[in-house]
Amino acid sequence: MEENKSALRVFLNGIIFENPTFIQLLGMCPTLAVTTSVKNGLGMGLSAAAVLICSNMIISLLRKIIPDKVRIAAYIVIIAAFVTIIQMCLNAFLPDLSSSLGIFIPLIVVNCIILARAEAFASKNTVFKSALDGLGMGLGFTLALCIISAVREFLGAGTIFDIPVYGGAITPASIIIMAPGGFIVLGLLVALVQHIMSKEGK
Repeated sequence: MEENKSALRVFLNGIIFENPTFIQLLGMCPTLAVTTSVKNGLGMGLSAAAVLICSNMIISLLRKIIPDKVRIAAYIVIIAAFVTIIQMCLNAFLPDLSSSLGIFIPLIVVNCIILARAEAFASKNTVFKSALDGLGMGLGFTLALCIISAVREFLGAGTIFDIPVYGGAITPASIIIMAPGGFIVLGLLVALVQHIMSKEGK
């Protein structure tokens, strides 16, 4: 029973209690860059989640073999291998999405969320718990990107998944899908989440 509770806590950490975007404020570069549409946010989030799960599992599996002095370099090589696989799959099956995300897929290699989980969790825990941690963090990151993307796309372009929502009745605030809008939306959502978490803590 305790083991199940522990596993559930590991999984929920990334989604709620230690959400990499809204709580830890990690990975801000892709968060601000790709969240101009829900499609991009979802694609980026799921790509990062897949890399997180796979790299966490392999790093956990090899944690007692990798020499301490080269562990960061080893983590980067492992992460880069999975990023390459994801990028090749996107190029083959979702070329439009791959083109839209551009350089931010290769940059997953040095994403601080993935490196942080490799160093802080996967290198110290079992394969099962590391996989759960990767899944939780990946889903938390994906959820955050989708929420930010939905707000920005809805207010800035008047669409959701490129489908018009309110037609010509309202003029979209195009600044929301520009860089300043990204900072505004992210800041407001982070403030809202922090407020809710502080209320829950009381």
